[in-house]
Amino acid sequence: MSTDGLIVVDKPGGMTSHDVVARLRRLARTRRVGHGGTLDPMATGVLVIGIGRATRLLTYVIGADKSYAATIRLGQATVTDDAEGDVIATTPAGTLTDEAVRAALAGLTGEIDQVPSAVSAIKINGQRAYKRVRAGESVDLPARRVTVSRLDVLAIRRTSPDVVDVDIDVACSTGTYIRAIARDAGLALAVGGHLTALRRTAVGGFTRRAVLPAPGRHRGGGEGAVARRSARSGRPHRAVRGLRSGRWADRYRQRAGRPGPRGDRARPGLTPGTGRPTVGVRR
Repeated sequence: MSTDGLIVVDKPGGMTSHDVVARLRRLARTRRVGHGGTLDPMATGVLVIGIGRATRLLTYVIGADKSYAATIRLGQATVTDDAEGDVIATTPAGTLTDEAVRAALAGLTGEIDQVPSAVSAIKINGQRAYKRVRAGESVDLPARRVTVSRLDVLAIRRTSPDVVDVDIDVACSTGTYIRAIARDAGLALAVGGHLTALRRTAVGGFTRRAVLPAPGRHRGGGEGAVARRSARSGRPHRAVRGLRSGRWADRYRQRAGRPGPRGDRARPGLTPGTGRPTVGVRR
């Protein structure tokens, strides 16, 4: 049985993205397994896994836009900008109006320069930023240009006199930190803010409708489930057709300063002159 292909996993909270990769390596009996974009342990939702030759396509998956459902708590700031970190500041937020909350979040849409959370997987001189923070270092990361194409406020809830919980739905470019949106909204309102819930609902064309349970956490998430989505049918998953059309590949090349499809040199994994992956991805 071939084990080449892309699998869309519903990552549960409490697992790292690497935990999911490690379990699938055992199930697929290969170390050639990777993921298409890290999810924090607290976060749940869409995690695209590549197995075998399909790992070559993960470059394009990583560069795809993402969608998230999240909850921001205003009135408390944490060291990690999410609920996993210790609270470092508390400012009563009960007097905030709905209009002020919506205006602060509206100011974080479009093309913005966003400073990633210090407790992130970004590498500084070869070491992850979060490891440096845990070792007691002070980490200052430079701002990055990202695009928040949509930020909808779904609900504003006041379950406690001093905090305000805001449910949002976000569509953004790769590299955007939803934790940073929560932090920056709190700063704009002068009350502090952090993320209390995060679920990734889409990566490019891969959505939660296509997900499998993470292996070892739910019934049906074992080797049989992996096999059903591995390379057997010969037809690409509908979300992969966008990758094979070259649309995401072109976007990646533009960001990397590489020539477009007509100027492509022969490179592993791309068909010369088309910019399209040569690996056939199957269901």
